Amino acid sequence: MSVKLKCLIVDDEPIARQIVEKYCSHLPELEVVDSCSSALQAKTILTSQPVDLLFLDINMPILDGLAFVKTLKNSPQIIFTTAYKEYAHEAFDVNACDYLLKPFSFERFIVAVDKAKGNIITPDVSILQSDPNRSLFLKSDGRMLSVNLADILYAEAQGNNVKVVTVKNTITTPLTFSAFEGQLPRTQFIRVHRSFIINKSKVKIIEGNRVIMDDIEIPIGSNHREQFLKEIGAK
Repeated sequence: MSVKLKCLIVDDEPIARQIVEKYCSHLPELEVVDSCSSALQAKTILTSQPVDLLFLDINMPILDGLAFVKTLKNSPQIIFTTAYKEYAHEAFDVNACDYLLKPFSFERFIVAVDKAKGNIITPDVSILQSDPNRSLFLKSDGRMLSVNLADILYAEAQGNNVKVVTVKNTITTPLTFSAFEGQLPRTQFIRVHRSFIINKSKVKIIEGNRVIMDDIEIPIGSNHREQFLKEIGAK
């Protein structure tokens, strides 16, 4: 990658910031544009300059990392760096790229950065939206598999993986849910839950807070229900 990823480090512990800065200095594709000790400082920085990758602590004064992410309209790729493993599920709910538990190794840091790079270097979305009948290549078990979008029933977030269920088989691919969603045509697919994206053309019945596709039931999340109903013309 010829263009460097602009990084912002946010942590109220100076030593923790220094460790991430040191790790970043070993990777030529990363450029640390700033480092700060609070989410409020980070918010100011994000409004003044572009940031591709945010290394973010969770337990910080005034505004914690998770709450801060929820205030962002156009979030960069986020790698949480924290000593608290119990927030992992919530972190991925806000589309975190990865979750590093302190103290983390340089090797683990590289893995997280590579995930962020993979999410940023994605095909042109305008091209993806223009051809709903195209095929999508998904990595699984060391192979690249071609999947026809028309065959996909739904996709489910599973940590740093996505389970893709088609009319023919089920594929688990090492990809973040947000990155996978970005590769789907919005005219054909919609998120109905924080962990589920469905193919609208496969929906047979909508009953209460669930979508039914033949013998498959998918929950409709409260935060997604209104938009989903609008998308299908039911509201």
